[in-house]
Amino acid sequence: MLETKDLTIRFGGHVAVNGVSCAFAPGTLTAIVGPNGAGKTTYFNLISGQLKASAGTVSLDGQLLSGLSPSARTHAGLGRAFQLTNLFPNLTVLENVRLAVQATREGEHRRGLNLWSIWSDHKALTERADQILADVALKSREHATVASLPHGDQRKLEVALLMALEPKVFMFDEPTAGMNAAEAPVILDLIRKLKQDKSKTILLVEHKMDVVRELADRIIVLHNGTLVADGEPAKVIASPVVQEAYLGIAKEAAA
Repeated sequence: MLETKDLTIRFGGHVAVNGVSCAFAPGTLTAIVGPNGAGKTTYFNLISGQLKASAGTVSLDGQLLSGLSPSARTHAGLGRAFQLTNLFPNLTVLENVRLAVQATREGEHRRGLNLWSIWSDHKALTERADQILADVALKSREHATVASLPHGDQRKLEVALLMALEPKVFMFDEPTAGMNAAEAPVILDLIRKLKQDKSKTILLVEHKMDVVRELADRIIVLHNGTLVADGEPAKVIASPVVQEAYLGIAKEAAA
């Protein structure tokens, strides 16, 4: 269970996230929506540790994450796609994913004791990396250097690295942004597959309401840094506060 309690951050006199308390259970996909500047990405940054909270806490399965670095939170089980944009641009796609797989696994590659077992272990890591690349439709680009990839393929590689880390919590911040109509379905299909694993928690910041309606089990709405709605998608989308704050429909027009 991922939980934030009274999570708050202030920039001078501006409160960007204001006392947000939420619990996210395994087996659910929660969409976080709201107008531009609502605090969605800032909330993500507080959870993953890119920003230090002014007040409040973040915990995962009872472990307090507040005060931990982003990398320590990753080791604890938080996985955020954008954290993985610091790729190795001169290595191949396969090498990048294999390194991510290697980082999560014990084996002879960590000890260097026996050449045969090291080779065997290396083979297993490569096979797992190959499997992930096939899942994200990048198998044909496995020997290409990361620097040569177009934007859409780089986004797919981010998701591949996230999958390789096998986190408890997947955090996607507009995962299809910048992708064309042919590329976006690959990422959405991956998220659908991840949803089938009921041990995983998925958080999704997304502006495309058709995607939210299809994928979300729950929607929370942020407005001016405050949690203003939380619940089942159809009810949240239909609520007056969301119609006005998020969809831009005036109360008079909705009446």
